[in-house]
Amino acid sequence: MSSFLESASLSEARVYEKHMEKFIAQESRPCFHLSPRVGWMNDPNGFSYYKGQYHLFYQYNPYATVWAPMHWGHAVSDDLLTWKHLPAALAPDAPYDDKEGCFSGSAIEMPDGRHLLMYTGVSANGHHTDGTVKTKQTQCIALGDGVDYVKLDCNPVIDASSLPKGSSSIDFRDPKIWREDDGTYRAVIASRDANGSGQIVMYKSDDAIKWEFVSVLARNNGRWGYMWECPDLFELDGYDVLLLSPQDMLPEGHEFYSGNGTLCLIGHVDKETGELIEQSATNIDHGIDFYATQTLLTPDGRRVMVAWMQNWDSIAGAAPSMRWFGQMTVPRELSVREGRLYQWPVRELEAHRGQKVLHKDVRLGGDPVVLDGVKGRVVDLLVDVRPTDDDYPYQEFVIWFARDDKFHCSLRYRPATGRLVMSRIHAGSRRAFVHHRKCDVDGAPTHLSLRLVMDRHSVEVFVNEGRLTLTMTIPTDLSADMISFFSRGFVTLDVEKYDLS
Repeated sequence: MSSFLESASLSEARVYEKHMEKFIAQESRPCFHLSPRVGWMNDPNGFSYYKGQYHLFYQYNPYATVWAPMHWGHAVSDDLLTWKHLPAALAPDAPYDDKEGCFSGSAIEMPDGRHLLMYTGVSANGHHTDGTVKTKQTQCIALGDGVDYVKLDCNPVIDASSLPKGSSSIDFRDPKIWREDDGTYRAVIASRDANGSGQIVMYKSDDAIKWEFVSVLARNNGRWGYMWECPDLFELDGYDVLLLSPQDMLPEGHEFYSGNGTLCLIGHVDKETGELIEQSATNIDHGIDFYATQTLLTPDGRRVMVAWMQNWDSIAGAAPSMRWFGQMTVPRELSVREGRLYQWPVRELEAHRGQKVLHKDVRLGGDPVVLDGVKGRVVDLLVDVRPTDDDYPYQEFVIWFARDDKFHCSLRYRPATGRLVMSRIHAGSRRAFVHHRKCDVDGAPTHLSLRLVMDRHSVEVFVNEGRLTLTMTIPTDLSADMISFFSRGFVTLDVEKYDLS
């Protein structure tokens, strides 16, 4: 491996981002959700703990708020919430390995103290008849010190020649690497089989450089979309959990919607075959803006997940005049209960809470109600909803937020159907992209626990202690900060609200 020598492409990106970030007002950004230093952000990459800090990289185009040949942006945090941008880590500058883009990947700390990035390099492989470039995708390694990274001379370390016969060399990406207790390494990578359906393949290595194919871990077989992206496999609460982001899904009730979605497979990996024996399959998040999850294991043993808080079908929201576009979700602690994935904001968020506003046993029914001290766009809001009289259940409960006299977002629940609806139809968007999502609350309970975490341009909703989540970006001007409550039929509310610093 050669010593670090900043390429012209990386140098240009680093100079550009350092200069252009001066023109972005901090007040325009979210407070505690990571956004790009400048330009465009999508998938989280390299989510890892290294040298006493959390590192989060991301797919990055510093030069405009549109997708383009991908770089890796880079930020660090002490608490998963307060982020500091570092210089871009990777640029598409290796002619034979990644000239067309440094796609998604992951990171780990090596025994010798270096930080290893494993990413997908996209390179040219001839031309189509229409003159456009044919590409291939391979897996590459860069090693560094937490700021500067050197790509290995032996890249790519994995190419499609090791895949099962007929697998695609064009769709072969997003490696997630980890180190086993015995010191060996594993990686899961997204691929497409000979029929064009998604599959996740597993590799092993003794040194993280020379890799050997192990098995096809999971096969789509045409069930959920086509290509499966951004795989992440980990053990949690006695189960093996595989997180995925399928492309081009078809709807299945209110569990999966058309487009690019997310999928959680829970089961056990067969030690003989290397195949995941599935026990359940559910959506990870039921909201509008959520894709491309990645997790890490914190030093204190928590499995924490982050995702791109955006929807590929609503990127028209990136106005040409904007200097940044895209943000990550709040990091979420994961657990498995009753065979299902639960999610909850990282406990570090509670250290950022300001003064507590509490309203208990508020009787609601009829006209909308505004509660003293309950407003804002950077808030942690906990709402407990229950029928006032079990013999006369309510028909509907609504929270309006990011509201002014003209615009609002809403969260609406009807216990007769158990249906929860998130909507930004009236949020002031000028684009006809996705504006609402529905999900079914198991058992259609009349007693509902909700937590809304809002951060200027977004809301993340956690239902019944994190059994369901719904995530959405908000286009409404920040001056729209009213929050109000409404019910048809009588309910009793407990409302606990904190401003977040």
